[in-house]
Amino acid sequence: MTERRALGSFSVAPVGLGAMQLAGPNVFGPPSDPSAAIALLREAVDAGVDHIDTAEYYGPHVVNELIRAALHPYPPGLALVSKVGARRGADGEVLRADEPEQLRRGIEDNLVTLGVEQLAVVNLRLVRDGGPDARFDDQLAAMVAARDDGLIGAIGLSNVTRAHVLHALNSTELACVQNAFHLANRASWPVLEECNRCGIAFVPFAPLGSGAGSVLRAPHVVEVAHRLGCTPSQVALAWALDVSPNVLLIPGTSSPRHLHENLDASNVRLDDDARQRLSDI
Repeated sequence: MTERRALGSFSVAPVGLGAMQLAGPNVFGPPSDPSAAIALLREAVDAGVDHIDTAEYYGPHVVNELIRAALHPYPPGLALVSKVGARRGADGEVLRADEPEQLRRGIEDNLVTLGVEQLAVVNLRLVRDGGPDARFDDQLAAMVAARDDGLIGAIGLSNVTRAHVLHALNSTELACVQNAFHLANRASWPVLEECNRCGIAFVPFAPLGSGAGSVLRAPHVVEVAHRLGCTPSQVALAWALDVSPNVLLIPGTSSPRHLHENLDASNVRLDDDARQRLSDI
């Protein structure tokens, strides 16, 4: 992975690691084998990963504590990115935690569990529908205050519309936007285009789809993979990297084999025929 792409003030490899799958089932509680999760994190960094996406509410606490156990003291240039706006209930349910004081506390909790004084980026994750409003302004103000106080290096947004991005840019710079985006779900294309225009990293979550929405069995994906001599997941990831130079990927896995498969996707080059076939999905 020799190519570099911008993430705020960081320059990172195109494919990083989403750490969500290192927690227990349903991203709740510890994994069955914490030592394997720690080993995978170390293997990822040894393989060139320098962008890890996490959240305090993964577990909760579990994933951040695994990252700290595996990698602290962190290597120079490692971008640790988290998100705030949600919390977990006693039974694992995902609940809103997006009042300004909750956002600040969420950032501070991330700093404690990860053992850092500053995070590279923290994403404000919206968990409600609707466009920018006064509440969004209050949330942005809390994020700006955390950045100005040195707790975070830069601000990101997650699960937002183009209108949110444009509104936020009136009051702050943005390092990245995380939205759902993959071959079979391109609803965030206007957001990606705006990010590209403004020099903001676009970070798809669930870049392979999930469950019934997985793109891995789509006939065109399978055909292109067979012709190019790679796997369907590598085709889907390569497509996302190919659509814009500001795309960064954070595929998640708890498997060393899938880790290296994902990282090798940055070496897959799509030709015009592959692009056309994939555009038909």
